[in-house]
Amino acid sequence: MADQKRLFLLDAYALIFRGYYAFIKNPRINSKGFNTSAIMGFTNSLFDVIRREKPDHLAVCFDKDGSEARTEMFSDYKANRDETPEPIRESIPVIQEILRAMHIPVVECAGMEADDIIGTLAKQAEKENYKVYMVTPDKDFAQLVSENIFMYRPARMGNGIEIWGIPEVQKKFEVERPEQVIDFLGMMGDSVDNIPGLPGVGEKTAKKFLKKYGSMEGLLANTDDLKGKMKEKIIENAELGRLSKKLATIFVDCDVKFHAEDYELSMPDGDKVQEIFEDLEFRRLKDQFLKLFSGQEESTPTQVSNSPSAKQNAQTAGAGQFSLFGGDGEEIERTSSRTNLADTPHFYQLLETEMAQKLFFERLLMQKSVCFDTETTGLNPLDAELVGIAFSWEAGKGYYLPFPEEREKAQELIEKIRPFFENESIEKIGQNLKYDIKVLDKYHIEVKSPIFDTMIAHYLINPDMRHNMDVLAETYLNYTPQPITELIGKKGKNQKSMRDVDLKSQTEYGVEDADITLQLKTLFEKELEDANTKKLFNEIEIPLVEVLADMELEGINLDENYLQSLSEALTNDIKDLEAKIYEEAGEEFLISSPKQLGIILFEKMELSKKPKKTKTGQYSTSEDVLSVLAEENPIVQHVLDYRGLVKLQNTYVDALPNQVEKTTGRVHTEYMQTIAATGRLSSNNPNLQNIPIRTERGRQVRKAFVPRDENFVLLAADYSQIELRIIAALSDEENMIKAFKEGEDIHASTAAKVFNVPLEEVTREQRSNAKTVNFGIIYGVSAFGLSNQTSLSRSEAKDLIDTYYKTYPKLSSYIADQVEFARQNGYVSTVLGRRRYLKDINSRNQVVRGAAERNAVNAPIQGSAADIIKLAMINIHKKLKAGNYKTRMLLQVHDELVFDAHKEELEEMKTMIRKEMENAYKLQVPLDVEIGIGQNWLEAH
Repeated sequence: MADQKRLFLLDAYALIFRGYYAFIKNPRINSKGFNTSAIMGFTNSLFDVIRREKPDHLAVCFDKDGSEARTEMFSDYKANRDETPEPIRESIPVIQEILRAMHIPVVECAGMEADDIIGTLAKQAEKENYKVYMVTPDKDFAQLVSENIFMYRPARMGNGIEIWGIPEVQKKFEVERPEQVIDFLGMMGDSVDNIPGLPGVGEKTAKKFLKKYGSMEGLLANTDDLKGKMKEKIIENAELGRLSKKLATIFVDCDVKFHAEDYELSMPDGDKVQEIFEDLEFRRLKDQFLKLFSGQEESTPTQVSNSPSAKQNAQTAGAGQFSLFGGDGEEIERTSSRTNLADTPHFYQLLETEMAQKLFFERLLMQKSVCFDTETTGLNPLDAELVGIAFSWEAGKGYYLPFPEEREKAQELIEKIRPFFENESIEKIGQNLKYDIKVLDKYHIEVKSPIFDTMIAHYLINPDMRHNMDVLAETYLNYTPQPITELIGKKGKNQKSMRDVDLKSQTEYGVEDADITLQLKTLFEKELEDANTKKLFNEIEIPLVEVLADMELEGINLDENYLQSLSEALTNDIKDLEAKIYEEAGEEFLISSPKQLGIILFEKMELSKKPKKTKTGQYSTSEDVLSVLAEENPIVQHVLDYRGLVKLQNTYVDALPNQVEKTTGRVHTEYMQTIAATGRLSSNNPNLQNIPIRTERGRQVRKAFVPRDENFVLLAADYSQIELRIIAALSDEENMIKAFKEGEDIHASTAAKVFNVPLEEVTREQRSNAKTVNFGIIYGVSAFGLSNQTSLSRSEAKDLIDTYYKTYPKLSSYIADQVEFARQNGYVSTVLGRRRYLKDINSRNQVVRGAAERNAVNAPIQGSAADIIKLAMINIHKKLKAGNYKTRMLLQVHDELVFDAHKEELEEMKTMIRKEMENAYKLQVPLDVEIGIGQNWLEAH
């Protein structure tokens, strides 16, 4: 019917767990140390449903105290589940508070699961002519689907939403009626809920039985048709089958009632929701909320609040729009999300006249500390032009110096402020100063120390949080900066960059950023002291800004002709592999399609008895799945090789020439200082750290990077086994330290000790296994993991790990001590004091806690390696500048530095670079550096 209303029932815990684990590798931690992943994930799902579907009625259903009836039937029901992670438990009250503030019903029923509540409400609402959508990823709900009840599976991992009606359930489970899903679940069981099922019956067998017998009861009444062990198992476990069907059945008779008026989607308490989001530091979700309930979203639902005053206001607001109301039902006027910055009156001055500028320059040079922010024509500092510079040295006050478009006049103006930038007595403050330094370099301006970068300061204070200015402003100053999109790039406007914006708006926008940054600096200085990271900030991270800026400005030369020939060779390789794959498959298909590939490998060729499937029911063809099959199945290895070559060609060989900067003719990667919590640098545009070097074709990409001209060669200096040397030193493990000091092959030395053979008799396989353990220990390798990476069985792998720890007892103690320190203090540190905070180290959830324990061990090792190579870079950069050498540092990739070395300076450079790298930081174990020279990066490495 055209007027048939729709009810959406959300499965709270399913969406909350899903949201929490979506962020498990990068948890959302706010400045208070609270893990907001579950809240953010759930709220995103809730808003997505409201935005997309404009529901008439909506409720959120929660489990309460588990299922008493099922536990009475089967005491081990859900017994194998881990305890709910603390961050989720702590999030539930907050989520329910958000829902109450949004006037969305929270439905619970003691002793009942959300499944049962949803089932009951769905059937009741269906009788009242509602279309009901059960919002959950849980396939068990398919049993409830009817003509007017649907499953609504939220979008995930790039896949869109799925709505399952009767046809979809019939196809998915190969049943005639959705109710048969209960029989399906009963037959095959459910490991998640610990429903036993019938022994030996999997998905395929259950579907076969249902086609033939129609139900669990039909199967049990016809066991005479069965044969062999299957017959014995079914007869012996008939009661288990009946029990499993009962456990899998969703109840539809809970003590809850569907009263339509209680479930009507009504206007939220706007003030309360914003207050909660501000406390959680949900800037984007707050913006989404304001748009969603103020009529700014195109798909915003047409609904009204339950209160009479709200209804009246909504009716006058216009069709298709919400108005935003406070908790008392009165409308809130929302002209802007901006508020007074830290309650400080603003005084922002535009410096247009020569007299104003002259007076400003005089005052500028009298300051001890000044924040500045460049406004430019674009985001690429290599081709961006200055539009203006904002300055601030007192909270709430600032100045904006606009720049003329003509380059000569702009250069004349920049000369007037050169004394400020090159004055070593004035501290320059900024947010992401590397960008400003690179822009000013085009005008031949050097930004001399001392400098203070708020983005980097916050990275050391809270490495797991985001560090962009809008997040910092809202988190620490309770203020939402004006988005640049409000000034430029709006639909219907011709503005393309800051250059097109009027001077008044430029002043407001630019000085606001400088003002915010100045106030953040005041806060972060104290927090750096409190976190004991001020020395790390001043002696490593800040000096590194200048080093990275110079490296990025320098860039590296690229042999585009060579890449063209390599691309042609790769095309031929890919075609050869295609032909082999088609021959082995017996037909042509789209190799890049996981769906088509899965059908070929697992249905046609039957390469696995129990193929793994994805959440959407497709066969999984991920690398970890295929790698297991590759050894015995040539087609699988060919598919992996095909994927590798296609990725190599698309990501690097064909893409690199497009990343050559027109103004320089070179490739300029950008180094990100504030991404990896361990302190490692990240490379971007292009990412030169991810070029695969384990394959021949991957290594050949490095041949494309060449010296600037015939007077230079590439020099690559690489730390040898630095992480193993660090863990040997940190653990004070004498056996390992002795091997390093005596210059032994550490992997052969380990193999000799572990396998109890003389060093000279160590086999290649023994050395390889020892190497895997040596590096695996850093990352908490298990017997299962070691077995997968070697030819060892799981029991052999366990014996090897046990023997390894007996051989290196102090290493075992160090690992235990690190975990214990983390449990007591909530963080671990590198040799130079870089902290890695571990919020989940005391979690009761084994998976979550295990990840934190592994980080407790490897973060100090990876982080110390990062700190050491950063120190080396700073010291080498100083030497190159002080000596006015022609040699330049170009790249940092993992533990390797790459230089454009002038041939006349080559021997001097080899000595200096080795000395600085090996003596960057003194450990009990000597650092060792290998140096290579070549006409390209591959030759030099």
